[in-house]
Amino acid sequence: MKITIMKKLIFALAISLTCFSTVNAQELEKSLLWEISGNGLTVSSYLYGTIHMTCDATLDEDVIKALDDTSLLVLELDMDDPSMQMKMMKGLYMKEGKHLKDLVEEDDYQTISEFVKSEMGMPIEMIGHMKPFLISAMFYPKLLGCPVKSIEASLMEVAHKQKEEVLGLETVEEQLLVFDEIPYEDQAADLLRSAKDKLVKDKASFEKLLKYYSDEDIEGMIKMMEEDKELSTAKHSDKMLDNRNKNWIAKISEFSKKQPTFYGVGAAHLAGDQGVIKLLREAGYTVEAVH
Repeated sequence: MKITIMKKLIFALAISLTCFSTVNAQELEKSLLWEISGNGLTVSSYLYGTIHMTCDATLDEDVIKALDDTSLLVLELDMDDPSMQMKMMKGLYMKEGKHLKDLVEEDDYQTISEFVKSEMGMPIEMIGHMKPFLISAMFYPKLLGCPVKSIEASLMEVAHKQKEEVLGLETVEEQLLVFDEIPYEDQAADLLRSAKDKLVKDKASFEKLLKYYSDEDIEGMIKMMEEDKELSTAKHSDKMLDNRNKNWIAKISEFSKKQPTFYGVGAAHLAGDQGVIKLLREAGYTVEAVH
């Protein structure tokens, strides 16, 4: 597989799991940066909601200060792991040799094929065995309308300058497993919808998401999913976000007790009844917005 395609796939995985969650009854303040204290911590750690694809990845002064006050950066994945590409290759493809043409009608397959050829310049046969959600995610950079920048990359740049380690809350294997738990047919339906309208709805949704992020409205980001319950990201939000959030709490606790840590995770993970903020509070931590 060509290296340029692999780069697109790695980027696709990084942004695939971060834009949707469940509705929350308790409103949270508009803030992307949250301080974690109490429950035996002698020094605060910080939780920051990121967006993996943006036009401006400049970090605010409060975020820089929080990075200065911590000694470890933990993202969703260990983006410094030199074996990430190899690990990802092992989990790209559907089980049992399934192909996209096994999941949709012949006419719909042709629609997707023409869309992939037009937008990506490659035949669908080249990537047809991949999990459909990852094929969809390859088109995400086209939703932005500007050169893609990453908040995670900016966070890592600071960490590297401070000679701090970068670790992850989960592995590449664990992230890719999510796309085996969600029915391939549902993933293919999402891809077909994008192909039929040539990303029109996707672009409108992403523009709205960026506005919520700019306003630091983590509640608004969550409520977006209520507008389109047919998307697999909404239908399977328990697998996309909730279960992962729960798994992260013990790891956040472990890291934070060892040293003050800065956590950068997709902003949609923060709010909600199963969001990281509420789960940390239920675990006994004080989690307060930093304005």
